[in-house]
Amino acid sequence: MKIIAVIPARYASTRFPAKLMQDLGGKTVISRTYQAAVNTRLFDDVFVVTDSILIYDEIISNGGKAIMSVKEHESGSDRIAEAVENLDVDIVVNVQGDEPFINAEPLAKVLDVFRNDFDKKVDLASLMVEITDEEDINNPNNVKVVTDQSGFALYFSRSVIPYPREKSVGVRYMKHIGIYAFRKEALLAFYHLPMKSLEASEKLEQLRYLEFGKRIKMVETTHVGIGIDTPEDLEKARKML
Repeated sequence: MKIIAVIPARYASTRFPAKLMQDLGGKTVISRTYQAAVNTRLFDDVFVVTDSILIYDEIISNGGKAIMSVKEHESGSDRIAEAVENLDVDIVVNVQGDEPFINAEPLAKVLDVFRNDFDKKVDLASLMVEITDEEDINNPNNVKVVTDQSGFALYFSRSVIPYPREKSVGVRYMKHIGIYAFRKEALLAFYHLPMKSLEASEKLEQLRYLEFGKRIKMVETTHVGIGIDTPEDLEKARKML
């Protein structure tokens, strides 16, 4: 089973333009993320896929592997699908370009899903972490997920799911962490499927998979990555280094 990591890297960012090219301890954010993915030793290969010649040159000039996007894309999955369409791979892991502190343990758990999926019932695997703070639960920027008894995702939402009409039943609230591992065929299917109303309403690409019957296996973790979405996040990352 050949496994690769692909890091979608847009230069433009609504909240923090050019964040991937910012300095983080003498290296750019995207270079640190790329090297962190390589250092996990979980992947047969690691690529950055980007729409920016600046990011492309940054990776190539530092000895990495990068692919230029040919088309404009609305989602990271679309960008990755275009990049891997002609690559001989089985599993593709989407690593976020703005998370330079990659932890290998939860990624390994996600990959184990496919190693143990002998009947190939899993199309995607992803991560979730329990949240208990009421403010976190109600925050629409924290995407929540509910699963069936076998750990397959039933729905993702920016709203509070399930709604706590009865508070004494011991419901756990799970936040989705946006690291995905795809079977290549599921990823390419996504690329050719239209956006439907649920995805358009919530602005969550994972809902396209569910709307078309794909199965997403969720893996619980206690590790929460540190993303760089704002200049303040960048300062925190510099202090961590």
